[in-house]
Amino acid sequence: MVPFFIQIKCQLGKSYDVADRLADAEIASEIYSTAGEFDLLVKFYVEDNTDIGHFVNEKVQIIPGIQDTRTIITFKAFSAS
Repeated sequence: MVPFFIQIKCQLGKSYDVADRLADAEIASEIYSTAGEFDLLVKFYVEDNTDIGHFVNEKVQIIPGIQDTRTIITFKAFSAS
């Protein structure tokens, strides 16, 4: 599985609606509300052979209330221990 994150900017007043739709779609691993330029930070896992660009375009950006996204590709997870 390949992990990656998407920062999501929502239309005004739509953050909770977008978070609920992401949760209902069961495509996100974790969904966080954030302060700053983006409203949500969402963690996803996809199969190794999945095209992340198509996934974002076809599964995430189609959700009503999303104004903008920024995809963050990760390379390695480090342990704090």
